[in-house]
Amino acid sequence: MIELGNYNTLTILRSTRVGLFLGDEEVDDLLLPNKYVPDSFKIGDSIRVFCYLDHEERPIATTLEPYITRNTAAFLEVVEVNEYGAFLDWGLEKHLFVPFREQQYPMKKGNRYVVYCYLDPKSFRLTASSRLDRFLEATSEDLQTGDQGSLLVYRETELGFEVVVDNRYLGLVFKNQVFQPLKEGDSLPGYIKQIRPDGKIDVVLRPQGYRSLEPAANKIYE
Repeated sequence: MIELGNYNTLTILRSTRVGLFLGDEEVDDLLLPNKYVPDSFKIGDSIRVFCYLDHEERPIATTLEPYITRNTAAFLEVVEVNEYGAFLDWGLEKHLFVPFREQQYPMKKGNRYVVYCYLDPKSFRLTASSRLDRFLEATSEDLQTGDQGSLLVYRETELGFEVVVDNRYLGLVFKNQVFQPLKEGDSLPGYIKQIRPDGKIDVVLRPQGYRSLEPAANKIYE
């Protein structure tokens, strides 16, 4: 089954004047327009493509790589704001829509925001939201103290910096644990300092305990 907003590996079924038609066991009419067709191919070959809806709300394939995929977060620029909401540059021809109701604060053209991409259950369209707490988990039973993860800085608060951990959780880096410049949209590795009794996640930017000794020793030596 083809999944909108993600990469799919599909079979080249036929070539036409408008492009290649791709499919799998359930779909046989997904168009890959001519401008994305590889220089060489054979009918029956497998091809990895990103699938989304075009300007006419039809499923379509592309070999372009978007800056964000479904159920992930990224730092994107607003290229247009109109009476419906904001539109983000995510690396594809059709911009990614952010309704007003999904904006933490009113978005402005030219500014960049951390957003989460999801499939709207009512319209079945790929949509973005800067209200990350509606989509990410604030508690975790899967993470353990000392685990390393990828961080995306979401916003600064009175306590420190809220971060997206592995595109799945919201964590917090306290201000007294920040020893380098940080700003919204920064991507960097981090470590789970502790999971509190209420399940909330404290994050630090440096490994704790013995794992921090060797990098520190090398730096001092240099």
